[in-house]
Amino acid sequence: MNRRKFIIQGGMTAGAMLLNGSSFASSSSSKLTILHTNDVHSRLDPFPMDGTRNAGMGGIAARAEIIRNIRAQEENVLLLDAGDIFQGTPYFNIFKGEPEMRAMQMMGYDAGVMGNHDFDAGMENFVKQLADQGKFPILMCNYGFGQTPMENHFAPYKVFKKGSLRIGVTGVGIELIGLVPESLYGNTVYLDPISNASRTAALLKKEKNCDMVICISHLGDKYSDNKVSDEVLAKESEHIDLILGGHTHRFFDKPREYTNKAGKKVLVNQVGWGGLQLGRLDYDFSGEGGQKLDKNQSILIMENIVD
Repeated sequence: MNRRKFIIQGGMTAGAMLLNGSSFASSSSSKLTILHTNDVHSRLDPFPMDGTRNAGMGGIAARAEIIRNIRAQEENVLLLDAGDIFQGTPYFNIFKGEPEMRAMQMMGYDAGVMGNHDFDAGMENFVKQLADQGKFPILMCNYGFGQTPMENHFAPYKVFKKGSLRIGVTGVGIELIGLVPESLYGNTVYLDPISNASRTAALLKKEKNCDMVICISHLGDKYSDNKVSDEVLAKESEHIDLILGGHTHRFFDKPREYTNKAGKKVLVNQVGWGGLQLGRLDYDFSGEGGQKLDKNQSILIMENIVD
């Protein structure tokens, strides 16, 4: 079988399946479609056809086609990644993240955060691949990157204008001590993610007049001990509306719902690992109560073999 034919036809088939089965189509400027990934771990090709549970699933060709088709249907789309772009296949060992970043740029990612494995080839390498190939913003409000190669290559937040909407996005990363060798993260300072994300979210809501605040997080969804997590962040925050998580490789059937310190609803979502799923959340802002989650879907990424 021709490998190029496999990738192209598999991606087209997955995209066509999404088009035929979609019930999400809308054109209102008061609606927003959020797409997200996490912990892709350099999985550019589909999983091998070896009889295991993930055989033939994943791959950037199918994901790119699905994203392209969603953008063709929807007026306002935001595509985000919650970290661990790197590490996990020979692509990273050989090319140090170049094809991963290039693929994300071609798919049009709007923003991402750094996961612990994104430090694995050093910060200088991450900056090089981001600057040469990625070109999308890295949003981190709880890492002090002064006097590191990342100093001028990140922002604590960004406001995206989507139709009539202003969407504020910030990001938080996990504590690096014990996960990443000090030689790889250098002078990076870990700052408390709860207080920094809360302060940034308040700025986005109150001063930047955002209709919605999203936090992309590599903290992990929750733990059995008191370790800081997306669950803790959701409960302790006041102005974050949605947390898109990573690190713990959990496949959520639907977003988890928490109540924050202001008594308001916060949703947390995560879509596993390896690029097996693409998360989709469709919001409607046209009602009197502001944002409303219309539909959510974890889209299975599949490649079909064609002889």
